Amino acid sequence: MATILANYKIPQGDKTFFPSLHEMVPKETFQYTGVVRLLHHFHWTWIGLIAVDDDNEDKFLESMIKPSWAKGDGFIQEFWEQAFDCSLKISDEHEEIKKTCTGEEKLESLSRTLFEVSMTGQSYNVYNAVHVVARALHAIYRLRAKSRTQVEGEKLEFRNVQAWQIHSFIKGIQFNNSAGDTVHFNENGEFMAGFDVTNWVTFSNNSFARVKVGRFDPQAPPAKGLTLYDDQIVWHTNFNQVVPLSVCNDQCHPGYSKKKKEGKKFCCYDCAPCPEGMISHQKDMDSCDLCLEDSYPNNDQNECIPKLISYLSYNEPLGITLAILAVSFSLITASVLGIFIKYRDTPIVKANNQNLSYILLLCLLLCFLCSLIFIGQPRKVTCLLRQTAFGIIFAVALSSVLAKTITVVLAFRATKPGSRVRKWIGKRVANFIVLLCSFIQTIICIFWLSTCPPFPDMDTHTLNAKVILECNEGSAFMFYCVLGYLGFLATVSFMVAFPARKLPDSFNEAKFLTFSMLVFCSVWLCFVPTYLSTKGKYMVAVEIFSILASSAGLLGCIFFPKCYIIVLRPTMNNREQIMRKN
Repeated sequence: MATILANYKIPQGDKTFFPSLHEMVPKETFQYTGVVRLLHHFHWTWIGLIAVDDDNEDKFLESMIKPSWAKGDGFIQEFWEQAFDCSLKISDEHEEIKKTCTGEEKLESLSRTLFEVSMTGQSYNVYNAVHVVARALHAIYRLRAKSRTQVEGEKLEFRNVQAWQIHSFIKGIQFNNSAGDTVHFNENGEFMAGFDVTNWVTFSNNSFARVKVGRFDPQAPPAKGLTLYDDQIVWHTNFNQVVPLSVCNDQCHPGYSKKKKEGKKFCCYDCAPCPEGMISHQKDMDSCDLCLEDSYPNNDQNECIPKLISYLSYNEPLGITLAILAVSFSLITASVLGIFIKYRDTPIVKANNQNLSYILLLCLLLCFLCSLIFIGQPRKVTCLLRQTAFGIIFAVALSSVLAKTITVVLAFRATKPGSRVRKWIGKRVANFIVLLCSFIQTIICIFWLSTCPPFPDMDTHTLNAKVILECNEGSAFMFYCVLGYLGFLATVSFMVAFPARKLPDSFNEAKFLTFSMLVFCSVWLCFVPTYLSTKGKYMVAVEIFSILASSAGLLGCIFFPKCYIIVLRPTMNNREQIMRKN
């Protein structure tokens, strides 16, 4: 049927096949969008819609919410009862309160204020349609008048205009109506106009007035499509001039999210607190959001707070204290080294390979100083140097202690008649031990750096409110290999020195070496569980403390007794005292 009608330019709905249709009412989609924008503006979710009882409005209601409607027209019923001050039989009002409506009441007898007399509603569309056709006809006749020449004495006549002839003129129509709106069509023949938002104002005499309080322009950007003047809206007296609430339940505040109620409409929901680590910063959020890795939720879980940067720095008491201790021990070690150099010709300095004493003191000095690398913001260079420098320097120090211990044992065994150990006594054996043991640790560190080197890293998960800047070891296995090798050297030194602690000499260095290794092993045995149980800058502080404590143990146990004799008891610093036997 539609194809047949199109041959006669009778308008049909599909613009592609039936281009002769020009709609004089705005597209329904715009109306739906405007209603939704209005509901969003007032945050109304529990709403009802009233529409004219025809096919178009039924389609509108189905497109909006698809409700099931009760029979009857409640609006007309209520209007009739209020206008004529009577009660319909179908009304819920008791007949004894009001007189019964007869149905013969005349609308003409009512005040004009009850009805629309200005250009609103459907009259607006009729006005526009009439003017569009009139202006199209006017354009046709004006065009024909220009193309004809009137013969003198002859009346100017026009042929009748066919309906199909005005379509091309309607497409180009554009004018301003009496309401101040621009009337024109788009390329699809659709009337491009917006919608007025009107406020029904009721008065005590049952009269009504429609007041324009806003407008919806579908062609405007989404954020500017709806213009509403809230201060001009007159709410019903029951609302006390306050915007009415139209929701199934209260809004969910920030920090909560909506939780669907089983068996209820989607606009009815419970409010559930956001899970730990998540926030909602707006009302009625469907779900909570995770904060970025460098931020964390506040106590109300409605805002993400940037995490503080945490690392062991020189600007905090802990970092300053450890730095002062490291520098102080370095100065003490340098002083001891200076004393040994100054008194290098005395018997107590020469005893038991003074070159090993110099190497050990120099290594202890570097051990104290290398702890400073652990303080400050982790960077690529410092991360590469921290553990490797500490591991190699300590390996040289422990190798020197081991060489000293072996030298002491061999020296006492060489004093026995016919002993073959004498050929092993000398600097070459001690130097070989130091080089070999240090070389093994160096190989371990080089392999570590070449395969999985340490690097600066950010730990955003361990502490809730802080981002930890740290050196990722790259390989925990290689780190513990370095520590394990140091433990091996310390254990061997202790096992060699312990049996020699009671050798008959007035100044037997073996007992001091034994005690120094006991202190060293105790410190690092305590270090491992403490290190694993701490996080962030306190983990770094534990390692620095272990380095300082173990180095100070070696310095105090091995060199302080000698310094005591050199500085305070110089009379004991002679060969007779050293060689004297108990």
